[in-house]
Amino acid sequence: MIYFDNAATTSVNDEVLKTFVTVSKNYIGNTNSIHKLGFESKKLMNAATKQVADLLSVLEDEVIFTSSSSESNNLAIKGVLEFYPKRNRIILTTILEHPSITNTLNSLKDVEVINLKLDVNYHIDIDDLKEKLKLDPVLVSIHHVNSELGIIQDIDTIGKIIKENSKAIFHVDGTQSLTKIDVNLKYVDLFSASAHKFNGLKGIALLIKKEKINLSPLINGGDSQTIYRAGTPPLPLIASFAKALRLALEDKPKAYLKVKGINNYLREELIKIDSITINSKIDSSPYILNFSIKGIKPETMIHKLESYDIYLSTKTACSSKEDYSKSIYELTKDKEISKTSLRLSLSKDSTMEEAKEFIKILKDIL
Repeated sequence: MIYFDNAATTSVNDEVLKTFVTVSKNYIGNTNSIHKLGFESKKLMNAATKQVADLLSVLEDEVIFTSSSSESNNLAIKGVLEFYPKRNRIILTTILEHPSITNTLNSLKDVEVINLKLDVNYHIDIDDLKEKLKLDPVLVSIHHVNSELGIIQDIDTIGKIIKENSKAIFHVDGTQSLTKIDVNLKYVDLFSASAHKFNGLKGIALLIKKEKINLSPLINGGDSQTIYRAGTPPLPLIASFAKALRLALEDKPKAYLKVKGINNYLREELIKIDSITINSKIDSSPYILNFSIKGIKPETMIHKLESYDIYLSTKTACSSKEDYSKSIYELTKDKEISKTSLRLSLSKDSTMEEAKEFIKILKDIL
């Protein structure tokens, strides 16, 4: 099997799965219970939370565990709006965001959502950002790495400009960046990420909320890991998140170089094929390579590749079922390219041998 759909989800690391099973069996107490078993569970939860905080250079109280990046994004956006009702209900974002952000923003009432301009490389136009910050928005919400094209936004520069020119809260969706490229949270107020994107388990994610920022919770109830999300803390998932994050960060430098080499090879080979257009820019994340095959529906190619036990995707797995990529169309204004795009996404487990076999089979199919 050749699995090139890692931006949708990665395989689970055996050590991470072992941690989940071990904690599930040995720590049965509810972390909120006042007896010995509850105390032991809470002690482990606090240790896992501290490990995550240390790895991300944030405070323990700034770590909020959630069920998914979609929940984290919703908590960030809705939590800010509800807690700061007197602030201008203006949110700055881009046309390139994940559906968990765009659909959330579209569902809000009495909120003005403004898309920032992008330059020729699809990066946020800094001059436009400075101009729109004069509107005094309550929130700026953008991705670090775009899930479809791999576009990397400079969150350091963007965050610094936000802090110097406004009171806006800065939210970054880091789902496709954490453990893959360098992440600096110095100027970031809210940061979303999910474990299943870096060989962790599905069902556990986080939202980093800096100490000076407040949120209204989406889920209310009794005591939990944090006051910002009620519910019994899923201790086995929390412990496994910490393990997955540590292992992935340890592997990051070596994995990046490996993936970069594979991406370069794939790009060089794909561009030789007349019917193929590369949509991902050269400075995009090496973990994502988007391309279009003229005249062939992506679903047709997906299922043909599937017959060879090769797996990739048409666009981000959480996107709508429309027959074209909105992001690619907005950027290229080319309906043919946006209707025929495919997303190939790599992980530390991808190999050059798989890449060569993929190119050989793709050529045979074409």
